[in-house]
Amino acid sequence: MKNILISLALNFVFLAITAAHVAAHCEIPCGIYDDELRAKLIYEHSVTIEKSIIKIAELTKQNQVNYNQLVRWISNKEEHATEIQHTISQYFMTQRIRPDAEKYPEKLSLLHKMLQAAMKCKQSIDLANVQSLRSLLKEFEVLYFGHSLR
Repeated sequence: MKNILISLALNFVFLAITAAHVAAHCEIPCGIYDDELRAKLIYEHSVTIEKSIIKIAELTKQNQVNYNQLVRWISNKEEHATEIQHTISQYFMTQRIRPDAEKYPEKLSLLHKMLQAAMKCKQSIDLANVQSLRSLLKEFEVLYFGHSLR
């Protein structure tokens, strides 16, 4: 009996710890998520990355660099680029773009280019990478939705 209680307690602790790491979208075909919203969120993340890059550039030009703020803006930029990568790979590529879909190769190619652009946003503070990401997103929107969302 004591072993069963210990086992139950350990399972409860394990569930409590891992429950905090559950992703916002669980890959269950529940149908409650909105494709257009996901694309709009990618755009919103790109705006945040752009602001982060601008702040990083401003902070590095100061005579006395505030390294705490610099690190926070760098982390922010990387977190939002990672969110873009997650949405593209875990939502669109895994769940929404099917191999038998119309224009599958074109959609897949654009999504892959977007993943690379997000990676480049992590690697540098070149605003051209953000513009490239937005341009690719717009191309994807036209191909996927039939129109741009902006």
